[in-house]
Amino acid sequence: MFDKLDNLSMGFILFMNVVGFLLMGIDKYKAKKKLWRIPEKVLLLTALFGGAVGVYAGMLFFRHKTKHWYFVIGVPAILIAEIIIALFIFKS
Repeated sequence: MFDKLDNLSMGFILFMNVVGFLLMGIDKYKAKKKLWRIPEKVLLLTALFGGAVGVYAGMLFFRHKTKHWYFVIGVPAILIAEIIIALFIFKS
């Protein structure tokens, strides 16, 4: 059913989601300790390049970036777009 490219794509998406989740947790930890932070651009780009589920799960799990409108609206919007793209690609 899935060919090698599909498996590679799924692996990349899984990797990006794990990275997105971990980045949210690390940034939350750094925020509490008043350490150098992960730039918001990095978090949003991680979501944009396939890690929206992980970033969104990290937002909810760590209660992080939940007051920033561009995360509250942007990450779910990216997630919806990624789902639509995935359905289009994997349906054919």
